[in-house]
Amino acid sequence: MPTIREDETPNATGIPSSARRSDIIPPPMLAVTEELLHALPKTDLHCHLDGSMRLKTILELAEQQKVKLLADTEDGLAKAIHMGQVCKSLEEYLVAFDVTLSVLQTADALYRAAYELAVDAAAENVRWLEVRYSPALHLQKGLKMTTVIDSVLEGLRAAKRETGIKCAVIVCGIRHINPQTSMRLAELSVAYKNRGVVGFDLAGAEASFPAKDHLDAFRLILKNNVNCTAHAGEAYGPESISQAIHSLGAHRIGHGTRLREDGDLLNYVNDHRIPMEVCPSSNVQTGAVTSLESHPLKFYFDYGLRVTINTDNRLITDTTVTKELWLAHRELGLSLEDLTTIIVSGFKSAFLPFREKQDMLRQVNQEIATTLAAFEKRPSAVRKQA
Repeated sequence: MPTIREDETPNATGIPSSARRSDIIPPPMLAVTEELLHALPKTDLHCHLDGSMRLKTILELAEQQKVKLLADTEDGLAKAIHMGQVCKSLEEYLVAFDVTLSVLQTADALYRAAYELAVDAAAENVRWLEVRYSPALHLQKGLKMTTVIDSVLEGLRAAKRETGIKCAVIVCGIRHINPQTSMRLAELSVAYKNRGVVGFDLAGAEASFPAKDHLDAFRLILKNNVNCTAHAGEAYGPESISQAIHSLGAHRIGHGTRLREDGDLLNYVNDHRIPMEVCPSSNVQTGAVTSLESHPLKFYFDYGLRVTINTDNRLITDTTVTKELWLAHRELGLSLEDLTTIIVSGFKSAFLPFREKQDMLRQVNQEIATTLAAFEKRPSAVRKQA
């Protein structure tokens, strides 16, 4: 006789059942600190390679390649690319990508950028990192798309050997580049399935470039049982999210900031447990939301959506997963229990095989419990009674 799972009972809260287990629910008086959030295991499911380089690396690569940059010091370059600043326009925001892409046109540069990104993520206890980029944007000096993919994968493997971080690649089609290019990138993703590529994405400007134009690429992806996600509902309305789900078959949604404008679609996303790749600080920087306080993350979480917290562009937004979790607590009032639930949702939403995901979740749940118990023993980690 079939049984009713815990999360299917009438009084279920909508929070993933693993997050309600007694072994990972944090003590109610444990203070939320950046140190604690840094110590917890985490994911970063939405992280762009070309938006997550080190300033020093950009300068060194530019010198080696004889590329003229907007500035020749780290401080000057940070200002030139509007690092961590709210941008006045999309054009202002995209200046940074022009800079990073100018030095990411060689195999060695791609290897180094991927390696350093994974090492930096590992340093803040990110255990599963999905790095996304479009190989079509790295061909200015004659590289083959296969060389672009191989170079990044080699850099990620080197970081894994050194730090233990698990990484994978998501290949991005670009909305404003012709659909034929998306098809070539989809073919590349299919060829590299089980060889380091775990998914396909559609990125780029939403307005005037509908997702349905790239339908053939996603048909190939789905036919070959490859995971897919899509940027949607960031700079355009909920109809962009609807296209991503119903036309492209997206398994996750990148950003989804404007989903709240369509209650019926919001309920569909919730009912079908479609994960949201939320990037709070990036959404403020690009003007998708006016401030962190107005971000829909907490509403989505409270309503029961499966939300994950990610960086988007570590360099351009000047952020880390730890910082994003801290801001979600400080600016949106998410509790430690809320944050641990979101962390677990990140692992549950990873583009990983089921058995591997199960093993990782068991390890993560145990590590969260162990970390919280260790912090609880610190006198300074317990909040004073009101």
